[in-house]
Amino acid sequence: MKRRAWLIFNPVAGRGNGETDLSLIEQALQEKFDLHVLLTSPEQKADALAREALACGAEIVIASGGDGTLSAVAGAVAGSHAALGIVPRGTANSVALALQLPQDLPAACRVILQERTRRIDMARCNGQPMILQAGIGYGARTIGTASRESKNALGVLAYILSGLQQLQDLEQFSVTLDTEEQLITCKAVAVTVANLAPPTSVLAQGPAQVRPDDGELDITIVAASGLVEAVTTGYHLLWTALRDQPAQRENVGFLRARKVRIVAEPVQESMVDGELVGTTPMEIECLAGALNVLIDAPEDVEQPAEQKLEGLPGLQVELKE
Repeated sequence: MKRRAWLIFNPVAGRGNGETDLSLIEQALQEKFDLHVLLTSPEQKADALAREALACGAEIVIASGGDGTLSAVAGAVAGSHAALGIVPRGTANSVALALQLPQDLPAACRVILQERTRRIDMARCNGQPMILQAGIGYGARTIGTASRESKNALGVLAYILSGLQQLQDLEQFSVTLDTEEQLITCKAVAVTVANLAPPTSVLAQGPAQVRPDDGELDITIVAASGLVEAVTTGYHLLWTALRDQPAQRENVGFLRARKVRIVAEPVQESMVDGELVGTTPMEIECLAGALNVLIDAPEDVEQPAEQKLEGLPGLQVELKE
């Protein structure tokens, strides 16, 4: 008997033809799976459809869309018996890139057909499921000002153009990070807490290697006093991330923790998995091994650097007993 699989498909994701994409995915997967297709819409959210699939006994739940769709489905599947399959069709496809999954549809379907699974971490941010990252400051504003129209027309370039616009009004804020082991206060223009992050998510790349299965969050703090320093820092983070090296600049700090509470002054907009969700404070916790993913990538063997905070402006660190 064929295994029962549900496909949660976002018909408006990406810049391709939704009907053509759906037909291709169905043809590829139906040879092995008893496939049921559920389409997202403004009334039918991806997470609700995924829960519906689980209630019907789905052994595999496949998400096809952008990172928002994948994040929503992953949040519903986490902690269940089902495995998550991923067919990326979005603007950035950060989840697929971080997990080294193919970007083209036939190759992504072939990974699912192999049925090789790996347990990875999820996270929870202010009660909301998170598979990628949360952020405040510059990164959140960049995401928030990139319109759907520009993303459809320009793809990832829309985020780059939005980021360049935000550089004109770059301002530092005070931030306090409260972890299990220490209380950290400093100045920053961006704080990013990553569960997964591809090298192109430069604001998450302080430690350079964001592992998906280490049971911890990777926290990167970026401070910059002006346009030139901000651009130079962004280039440095991308350069070191592509070489699996931790950041060396004094205005970049990083640490790892199982959970963290973040408070900012003044209050900052908050982003989770590419969507604005409100403002600080944020409370984020890693859910170790909560998600079973269909994946064809080697397990990470190197541990990222643990911590580097020296050099951040206004830095104060209080160790907890």
